[in-house]
Amino acid sequence: MGTIQMVDLKRQYQSIQTEIDAAIKEVIDSTAFINGPAVKNFAANLGAYTKAKHVIPCGNGTDALQIALMALDLKPGDEVITPSFTFIATVEVVALLGLTPVFVDVDPDTFTINMESLTQAITAKTKVIIPVHLYGQCSNMQPIMDLANAHGIAVIEDNAQSIGGNYITDDGIRKTGTIGTISCVSFFPSKNLGAYGDGGVIMTNSDELAARMTKICNHGSERRYYHEIIGVNSRLDSIQAAILNVKLKYLDQYCDKRRAVAAFYNRVFANNKHIKTPFEPAYSHHVYHQYTLILEGVDRDAVHQAMAERGIPTMIYYPVPCHQQEMFTALQDREYELAHTEYLVSRVLSLPIHTELTEEELVFISTQLIEAIEEVKEKQVSTAE
Repeated sequence: MGTIQMVDLKRQYQSIQTEIDAAIKEVIDSTAFINGPAVKNFAANLGAYTKAKHVIPCGNGTDALQIALMALDLKPGDEVITPSFTFIATVEVVALLGLTPVFVDVDPDTFTINMESLTQAITAKTKVIIPVHLYGQCSNMQPIMDLANAHGIAVIEDNAQSIGGNYITDDGIRKTGTIGTISCVSFFPSKNLGAYGDGGVIMTNSDELAARMTKICNHGSERRYYHEIIGVNSRLDSIQAAILNVKLKYLDQYCDKRRAVAAFYNRVFANNKHIKTPFEPAYSHHVYHQYTLILEGVDRDAVHQAMAERGIPTMIYYPVPCHQQEMFTALQDREYELAHTEYLVSRVLSLPIHTELTEEELVFISTQLIEAIEEVKEKQVSTAE
């Protein structure tokens, strides 16, 4: 057994190497490196997969969020509601555009936006809600959309971590990222659908917003050297699009493998009083971008260190919530009490999960975690004595 990786991109590449190499060579041979056929093909194929009407490629997931907000023609001081328990990109683009971030709590089981906290946060200044499909878990979109529509608020799905996931209702199944006003996707290499560099897309079913976001991605221009609106330079390059086109064919397979890994972990940890395994509500087809546990009654940071000493990587996503980040504390004019968020950030721990994990590796990881927890507990008891 080799070195355990949080995400093993090398083994995944080796399994599709012939296809990937051929796709890259085709772009190089064509020299169509910017907005070439590979980009257009990938956008069309992703649209067919998700059933989103418009797919606009861009440079990365953070750009996608910024461009989505720019397209809504917001004014300085307009409020944008986001969960605080998320990667900083969700929120930094809000402040970057002179908008006001308003942080809300998450559900303690799903880690996604809490409806009670969201409802209480809405004011006359609220213009956008950004639910985050965290770790591969879909937010409960129907009540979010009902609330947003009742108040005339736009919804931007932060779908950076959940491409390939489903939202399940009595009326049918929809892909994550196709429910809100706009959605944003990241193709960071570790994602379920990952490029070999940065990349992203924005999706919408609105013709008007699609046209506007396409312009914004291209310096605010539809016709070369004529710039109608303020824009940015944000493009998915052709080599990355070619890679993603190959990997898109395997996305469902990749998600199924991650779900199988999660199911293995769930079985092993089911009766451990210190481990709370991920919760899957009926409405969400979890695609496990991360497999994230809640550790109870044991020092999470000590367990994280003990696993590292055993040669097993684990990650803490995210140790400091956004509302407590230094970059935002100076901007805030309100106090936040986000009990679930503040509870979770001291207890969550993510285990290795990827498409190439073997049963031998899974047994080793899970056994070592159980032993690490017992080791930490014993040290806690001896210190107390």
